[in-house]
Amino acid sequence: MPIKIRKDKKGSESDTGRYPVKQSVGWQMHVRSKVWSPPTDMYETDDAYIVRLEIAGMNEADFTVSVEGNFLIISGNRPDVQERRAYHQMEIRCGKFTSAVSLPNPVDLENASAEYEDGFFVVCLPKLKPRNVEIQEE
Repeated sequence: MPIKIRKDKKGSESDTGRYPVKQSVGWQMHVRSKVWSPPTDMYETDDAYIVRLEIAGMNEADFTVSVEGNFLIISGNRPDVQERRAYHQMEIRCGKFTSAVSLPNPVDLENASAEYEDGFFVVCLPKLKPRNVEIQEE
């Protein structure tokens, strides 16, 4: 089932207060809350920006993807096991997660795609092609 990427028309994160920015380092911002962020990579090809999250144990339908301002927001909830356990070591995070990545340039949301396979959620955002505007002399 394809993931729909929506553009939030309400405004940017700072306008809505939904994602209070704690710190912005390079291309990824960190949010201040109890929500955790999975390891995230972003790279660029000639035609697109690719965002890749490492997050096992999910289904494609468990992700929400949106663009707010110039940020790509990927969020979801990885459920914890229901049985009670006595952990000796616990490093695998569960619960709500969010990853917010700054987009360096405008993207073509109509042709964007996302897929989840082998524990990686990959979003492909095609770059907008520059349009030539013909100037007519009067």
